[in-house]
Amino acid sequence: MASALDELQKDLEEVKVLLEKTTRKRVRDALTAEKNKIETEIKNKMQQKSQKKPELLDKEKPAAVVAPITTGYTVKISNYGWDQSDKFVKIYITLTGVHQVPTENVQVHFTERSFDLLVKNLNGKSYSMIVNNLLKPISVEGSSKKVKTDTVLILCRKKTENMRWEYLTQVEKECKEKEKPSYDTETDPSEGLMNVLKKIYEDGDDDMKRTINKAWVESREKQAKGDTEF
Repeated sequence: MASALDELQKDLEEVKVLLEKTTRKRVRDALTAEKNKIETEIKNKMQQKSQKKPELLDKEKPAAVVAPITTGYTVKISNYGWDQSDKFVKIYITLTGVHQVPTENVQVHFTERSFDLLVKNLNGKSYSMIVNNLLKPISVEGSSKKVKTDTVLILCRKKTENMRWEYLTQVEKECKEKEKPSYDTETDPSEGLMNVLKKIYEDGDDDMKRTINKAWVESREKQAKGDTEF
């Protein structure tokens, strides 16, 4: 039993090291699930060892069966709110009854550009939230969590204070910027306008395309005649 426990402990340490290094959400999810599985196996084996009767220790008999601690399935948290101060980015997660579970059941792991939350055995389920690619670096040592009534508050300490975050993650920023028309201030303004017109033309229906084509032809004719309006 001790040998099996040693192997599980080694597996757990290696998974934790990999979690420290990975930034890919899919990989982190898989590693987090494996970490939880190993921790449960370790806990079960330690319980079996402590509850085994002395008379069975000298015999080749299996240990008394101990029902594993089941926490049901893991629910991915997708709803949250966030705001910020000069020093912290604050993430609010609502979980009914979370203030009633043991403190050690609420775990948060931080890296410089990510955090993951795991709440174990809350009403028979586990709850997980992983946020990668934070918009800006955070201080791992200065970050923490607080458990309040039906709420988990995650405090990410800004590495650079007094710097406002427009978005929580880099992905959110990129998605929003893609929705905006792109203007390049370093180039000819007419070139930026042409890019916008090109996008409108590509996305428009047949009537829109005919209108743009007509306007373009008329504009070229005026330019050729030196009758361009300014």
